Amino acid sequence: MPPPTLPPSSPDDPAEPSMGREMDDEDLVEELLVTVNSARAFAEFRRTQRKECANLLRWLQLVLPLLEELRDAAPRLTDDAYRRLALLGRALAAARRLLRSCHDGSKIYLALESETVLAKFRDVYEKMHSALDGMPYAELAISDEVKEQVELMNAQLTRCKKRTDTQDMELSMDLMVILQNKEEERNADRAILERLAKKLELQTLAELRAETMAIKKLINDRNSNGGGQHAVADSTRQMVDLLNRFKEIAGVDGKDVLGGDVSMPKSLDKCPSLMIPNDFLCPITLEIMTDPVIVASGQTYERRSIQKWLDSGERTCPKSRQPLAHLSLAPNYALKNLILQWCDKHMVELQKREPEPAAETEEHKEDIPSLVEGMSSIHPDVQRKAVKKIRRLSKECPENRTLIADNGGIPALIGLLACPDKKVQENTVTSLLNLSIDDKNKVLIARGGAIPLVIEILRNGTPEAQENSAATLFSLSMLDENKAAIGSLGGLAPLVELLRSSGTARGKKDAATAIFNLVLSPQNKARATQAGIVPALVKVMDDKGLGMVDEALSIFLLLSSHAACRAEIGTTAFVEKLVRLIKDGNSTPKNKECALSVLLELGTNNRPLLVHGLRFGLHEDLSKIAKNGTSRAQRKANLLIQLARKL
Repeated sequence: MPPPTLPPSSPDDPAEPSMGREMDDEDLVEELLVTVNSARAFAEFRRTQRKECANLLRWLQLVLPLLEELRDAAPRLTDDAYRRLALLGRALAAARRLLRSCHDGSKIYLALESETVLAKFRDVYEKMHSALDGMPYAELAISDEVKEQVELMNAQLTRCKKRTDTQDMELSMDLMVILQNKEEERNADRAILERLAKKLELQTLAELRAETMAIKKLINDRNSNGGGQHAVADSTRQMVDLLNRFKEIAGVDGKDVLGGDVSMPKSLDKCPSLMIPNDFLCPITLEIMTDPVIVASGQTYERRSIQKWLDSGERTCPKSRQPLAHLSLAPNYALKNLILQWCDKHMVELQKREPEPAAETEEHKEDIPSLVEGMSSIHPDVQRKAVKKIRRLSKECPENRTLIADNGGIPALIGLLACPDKKVQENTVTSLLNLSIDDKNKVLIARGGAIPLVIEILRNGTPEAQENSAATLFSLSMLDENKAAIGSLGGLAPLVELLRSSGTARGKKDAATAIFNLVLSPQNKARATQAGIVPALVKVMDDKGLGMVDEALSIFLLLSSHAACRAEIGTTAFVEKLVRLIKDGNSTPKNKECALSVLLELGTNNRPLLVHGLRFGLHEDLSKIAKNGTSRAQRKANLLIQLARKL
């Protein structure tokens, strides 16, 4: 049953003498109880909104005794009491929808639109507060204990509306880097993808399949609501691209869910109304199988998909996660015949696949031990050729990286980092970058003493070696223990130098990404400031051709939370630069959002700085952004407006 419709008057208006009621008093209270209890039934939530969902559930739990006493006492509701309970019904229904979305909605959507989702939580808090503020407890025969509990909760809701949450900056930066680097993905970007997949819990076959269906549902909902706007289309494309990249690193064939039903190959696009039996679909690709085979666990897969899974080094059943006793694939003729009969009956043509290129895995297995041995040769030519091949093999597939590490490749590579041959240095550090995709290799590389040698190449290597050294430090810094080690060993100074050098845009982006990751650690904030990060970032911001304003401001936002760093950043000249960005009509919405975030952090801790910024006619721009900016920019603009009023 939908929540009751509110009358036109606001919650604070005096009660009308006669008020239209859609249901009687007992039904209204019972409906509220049903809504609360159904909302409380959701127990697991997406990681990005877990904290907020826990808070909302706690408040729903606190409002429950009020509704139970109302049900037991069954008082006659005045118009004012009915109106407030009807408003509470709307708030509770919105809370239930929000909790459901955070329970089974798209994880990628909830991460990309985290600020929009947070705004929905705040809207629920506002509605609950409006309904409960001024509730006529006396005439409702509510006990003092329950009244005090609800009033305390309402006070907490008031504070919650004013709270400024700290954004997950690491997640935000990772998404920014990945969405910008679609054309030139390297292994450093793959490392970010793997970290995102881990954070969003999109690593296993079951998780990716559920996410595929969640995105498909979201797309269908948007289409049915006429969601053809450019911004919505861009958001949808970003979600699909990111999902396909997660599938790729997990060894699952990608499928563009914009092209039709995710469980249908292109040959079935003309008949989307057909309901394909689930048993006909490969659990990996979600496509109808053309060559079904049975693995040791008894599960059936499309031959090409399961072979790709096994070739990547996996030795478990993708669906059950059981270890496979053997790797033999047995044709499932019975199922194939059923599929062919079904296709014939429904006049569906099965998709024809191109044959897979011949695998070279066995050859690589034989090559790798001799190549690792060659890297330790006393002959420079042998070393040079071996490390060049290791660089190529380490990039190709996870199985090669495992073989290289298992055959002692990491110590051999670390031994070559100090080689005077610049090309050998370049190939060596790039090989370590490729191997560092795997977390266990990150540990082995760091503990093997590679970090100071990589830092030295960052200082004195070839331009490409410097770029890949920065990317390697970034990859290694994904482990907290390595963040501290890189900072204490002097890694920040050469990264800052690369950032302000006349090198390539790719090198500067590698340096900025590594610096961002390192200053997530508090002790590295001061080190970065001492290394000259502030003027380097200002220079990056001024170079419009680089297109790195967002990256620079994201680092500034992290630094501004540290008192010593804030003292250097917090100058009137820098505030004026932020104001110009906010007022500039050519600034992107993301530029303005980042600039507002930094200005808010500085202004909250140093009021005179904000007063200085407001002298440049910022009020009008804040009002515009509060109405038309990104959801996060709107929130920051409103907080700045509130802060300005206090001044």
